[in-house]
Amino acid sequence: MVQRIRLPEQNSVMLIGRLSQDPELRYTQRGQSVCRFNIATGRRYKDVNGEWKEETSFIPIVTWQNVAIRCNERLKKGSPVYIQGRLRSRSWEDKEGQRHYALEVYAREVQFLQVADKEATDDVVSATAATNEEPTIETVDNDKTEEEIPF
Repeated sequence: MVQRIRLPEQNSVMLIGRLSQDPELRYTQRGQSVCRFNIATGRRYKDVNGEWKEETSFIPIVTWQNVAIRCNERLKKGSPVYIQGRLRSRSWEDKEGQRHYALEVYAREVQFLQVADKEATDDVVSATAATNEEPTIETVDNDKTEEEIPF
């Protein structure tokens, strides 16, 4: 007898880290803003010899529309952020015909953790996407192809 298993789908990511480079804001052919940046997250652990080791992961983040614009305005290399989103894989073929794969976090919420300047009223600013709808993925408006984007 075949047993049926109910397996709910779950794709949720929560990360805290610092930007490893300045964010890059671009616009799609349809005028949607998209901002990409990497964050570095680290962990300390003891190896089998009892020595402390550090491990750093660099994670690509993608934001869209108003969130993308706010991230580009407020973030810079070294800025601490809290990200909530989901994983998304994509693949593309370069000019030589070689297949490439990437795993990215599509952020639904980006919370800026750095204390704001005295001119700003909020210590922590949250930029949340107004809709849960997925924007159409398209090529950005510039001469660089997607395989030339460094992240």
